[in-house]
Amino acid sequence: MKTSEQTKKTSAGKNQTGKKQSGAKGSGTVKAKSSAADGLRELFVDSLKDIYWAEKALTKALPKMAKNATSENLITTINDHLTVTEEQVTRLEQIFDLIGEKASAKKCEAMEGLIKEGESIMEETQEGPVRDAGIIAASQKIEHYEIATYGTLAAFAHTLGEDEALDLLQQTLDEEKEADTLLTEVAYNNINFEASDEESEEEEE
Repeated sequence: MKTSEQTKKTSAGKNQTGKKQSGAKGSGTVKAKSSAADGLRELFVDSLKDIYWAEKALTKALPKMAKNATSENLITTINDHLTVTEEQVTRLEQIFDLIGEKASAKKCEAMEGLIKEGESIMEETQEGPVRDAGIIAASQKIEHYEIATYGTLAAFAHTLGEDEALDLLQQTLDEEKEADTLLTEVAYNNINFEASDEESEEEEE
């Protein structure tokens, strides 16, 4: 039989074990949150490097698009967005500085593919409305990718409490949405209709 003293020791031991297990569980929860935050920050920085490469690549691709376009409205829209893109590159460098990271680029496979698609369209079409329509289509695919990317980056910055970075990312996001709207207006106002007329004339011949 257990003595009264042995019973007390056993009970005390169980209580201590329970406290240790409870403490371990609480500690595990805190570590999990910290790990998630670290992981999100790493993803945030990696995504910034990705879009930094993409924007720098666009500063080289946009002049080629403008050179191959014939519509004055389209040429102006592309050249205006080139200026905006150069400012966005500088803005990204500011964001890297704000979050204490060195500005560095990581090759963006998605943007590389979109740029190559645009180049293929220019190579496979004759100069004129049809090529212009193709350039607009390729440009809008690029804009949609950027809108999705900057929207995600803004959400990451908000979650991580990077308010200054969030403001800059939101500014760029607004610019990308405006560029997409302008391209749509150019397409609807003349390019698509002219391209359609050109194709009809070729079929009649």
